[in-house]
Amino acid sequence: MPRDFAKTGKDLFETRAQAVHGEIAREHRALHAEDLDGRKDDLAIELGRPAPTGHAEAGDLDRGVGALGEPAQRTLPSGDAFGASGVAAIVRAPQLVVDFSTIKVEKCRAFAQKLRAATGCGWIDAPVSGGPPAATVKDADLVLLNLPTTDAVELAVFGEAGVAGALRTPQLLIDFSTIKVEKCKALARQLRAATGCGWIDAPVSGGPPACSTGTLTIMAGGEPAEIERARPLFADISGRVTHMGPTGAGMAAKMLNQLIVGCGHAVMAEAVVLAEAAGIDAARLPECIAGGLGDSALLQKLYPRMQRRDFAPQGYTRQLLKDLEMVHEYAAGLKAPTPMMGEALSLYRILVHLGHAELDTGAILKIYDRTASAQ
Repeated sequence: MPRDFAKTGKDLFETRAQAVHGEIAREHRALHAEDLDGRKDDLAIELGRPAPTGHAEAGDLDRGVGALGEPAQRTLPSGDAFGASGVAAIVRAPQLVVDFSTIKVEKCRAFAQKLRAATGCGWIDAPVSGGPPAATVKDADLVLLNLPTTDAVELAVFGEAGVAGALRTPQLLIDFSTIKVEKCKALARQLRAATGCGWIDAPVSGGPPACSTGTLTIMAGGEPAEIERARPLFADISGRVTHMGPTGAGMAAKMLNQLIVGCGHAVMAEAVVLAEAAGIDAARLPECIAGGLGDSALLQKLYPRMQRRDFAPQGYTRQLLKDLEMVHEYAAGLKAPTPMMGEALSLYRILVHLGHAELDTGAILKIYDRTASAQ
């Protein structure tokens, strides 16, 4: 496997996304919206580029790759970059932060000074000028997508300056996004017919913590030989990868994952409210149930954050709602009954309606808190 493989795969995961949270996050998002407005040719086909304007969800331009992509550069050769828990909690001197974004010079200097004062770490600004997607991927072995919406994926591949115009066999496209199953299949067929290139759908689960440590769970769909070509990359970024079948099968598995996650969030919120109402030590519930049939990753990782009312985003409410809408549509197309998922979907619609789209997915507890306080 040539070294270029790693450069177009592992290194992109490690470097093309600056993690921004808290105060720095708010400043950085505003800067992306201001500085990149109108640069429609700079599509988000590599991790860390902002999504195109006017085609994806409102606000995607200023979010870059979002909460999951932000810590994806977890282990630069020179050290860790920002993580989902914030700069000061992740990096320490002599580590370096390398920022590939395009921001104002004054703000770049301010970020660097703030980082050094808080952690002792250095900041390297290295804005990327890759040009349109087609020019960017010309010499790549693998082309990686990690985009927030189905429309953004279609635009990055088949838009006016999309990668399909430059891809040629044996190049391979790997899409880590979560998009509609049938659209994924259609795009893959279109790409193979137009270019001869394969398409692997490889949606991930585990959130920023797993992304930061290279232990994501990957649900993959694609041709067996092409999956094997991608395994060195998958080994670098994941703790588990399961080939679920042909293209689209990974996305179908991700729909099931999101069904379980969405319903599980609602259950965790109810568990918090009931434990507190019962007068027991609610914080000890995960310890108490550990190893029993009620134990789960959500109980051990999400419940404690919910119980502390820690809603700093490790995953955005708006993004889980988008996924649950897709699950609802997919299940309806298959005429599969999903009443519990429907309840979770309704709760997340309410949560976003209340103005909490940018909070962590665990903020669903706010609905229960509002109900309890109203009684």
